[in-house]
Amino acid sequence: MFPDEINARAENVIERYTAKKLTLALAESCTGGLISAALINVPGASNVVDRGMVTYANAAKMELLGVPAETLDTVGAVSEETARAMAEGAIAYDGIDASVAVTGIAGPGGGTADKPVGLVHIAAALTGQLTKHQECRFGEIGRDEVRIATVIAALDMLIDLVDE
Repeated sequence: MFPDEINARAENVIERYTAKKLTLALAESCTGGLISAALINVPGASNVVDRGMVTYANAAKMELLGVPAETLDTVGAVSEETARAMAEGAIAYDGIDASVAVTGIAGPGGGTADKPVGLVHIAAALTGQLTKHQECRFGEIGRDEVRIATVIAALDMLIDLVDE
């Protein structure tokens, strides 16, 4: 279903999180559930993946993840602050040890000079650690390609999160 590079990373995440007995929540906007789907494609994912939330609309970001309206009004949905708030909102659910959140502009439209098509913010949180953030500027490589590149980057962040 997914390219080999995604399957390998997803298997790696499931193996590492299973070994450490960590549960995972996913908060996705621009990927629309692709990270969840990639992980759930791996046998044994039920030991790790607790929930995945597609929070495409700002209202969903606020209701399900507790992203402050002020953050969305001030810096917008596609920002470091929103990605961090999404990851922290996902990890706040009872029994969740780690989370990853993604928000971005996949295109083909919707970009601006400050926030061009291909801009994605990813945040990952692990209980007891500071939330990590990565800004990706994939460029106008195509909607599907931005989404796939975001899945790869998010899975890499999840791997790095437990390796540190």
